[in-house]
Amino acid sequence: MADKVIITAALAGSGVFKNQNPAVPYTPAEFAEEAHKAYKSGAAMVHVHGREAESGLPTCDVETVRAIYDAIKQKTPELIVQITSSVGATPEARLAPIIAIRPESASLNTATMNFSYLERKTGQIVFDSVFTNTFTMLQDFGRKMEELGVKPEIEVYDVGGLDNWLLISKQGFFSTPYNFDFVWSVAGGQKFRPIIFAALVEMLPSNSNFTTCGIGLDQFPAIIQSCLLGGHMRVGLEDNIRLPNGELARGSWEQVEWAVKIAACLGREPAAPDEAREILGIRRTATGSQK
Repeated sequence: MADKVIITAALAGSGVFKNQNPAVPYTPAEFAEEAHKAYKSGAAMVHVHGREAESGLPTCDVETVRAIYDAIKQKTPELIVQITSSVGATPEARLAPIIAIRPESASLNTATMNFSYLERKTGQIVFDSVFTNTFTMLQDFGRKMEELGVKPEIEVYDVGGLDNWLLISKQGFFSTPYNFDFVWSVAGGQKFRPIIFAALVEMLPSNSNFTTCGIGLDQFPAIIQSCLLGGHMRVGLEDNIRLPNGELARGSWEQVEWAVKIAACLGREPAAPDEAREILGIRRTATGSQK
């Protein structure tokens, strides 16, 4: 399946809201509709953060995340639904939805880092925080995901994050293939630079897959390079609220359409969900949350 490209739609992260783009989903029904549209447009997987239905604030509340997950799977059972492990005040809270729901895939972050929002033109700090991911968390989260049959997607924000994972991976509990996501241009992480991207790909262990996502204007350049290098593509309103022409995206699904066009220009076609499962080494299909 070398010509197949897995397209993931990240429907709503923790830092984008309806006042920025009204298509950002908050409720389970909105998530389900956006996920279905993304699937119809060519996505094999959706990446999900829990959001409170009224305020849109991020949450790791298990029942809130479960309602979103189940709504997506009920409307589009074919989709791979990936749950984040980044939201929560404690490691236990961050991992709780994954333990309770047991999705087919979950994100696994690799390094403690600044994770902030800055005004790009002026450098003024809008929101400042530290994203904590200790070696113990990388070990414990990764081991628990593997025990539950939840395939980790290893989130790499810079070269150090990959080196951190390589150290922990010596314990031997990570299953192959290894699946990596290179994340570009978070304020506090690595800015998108094609030369660094190529170097990271060369650093990957054998039997690895990789995808990428770029924040804001770097979204589409990053996925183009990933597709060129034989990797996969992540788009979605979590990362960027606009299209390449500068217009507000009508939904993550519209960015998926652009990704499909890019892939076609490079001689690749979207993987269907079951093809994506085979590529990623996902060995089960979850039709609803585990209760």
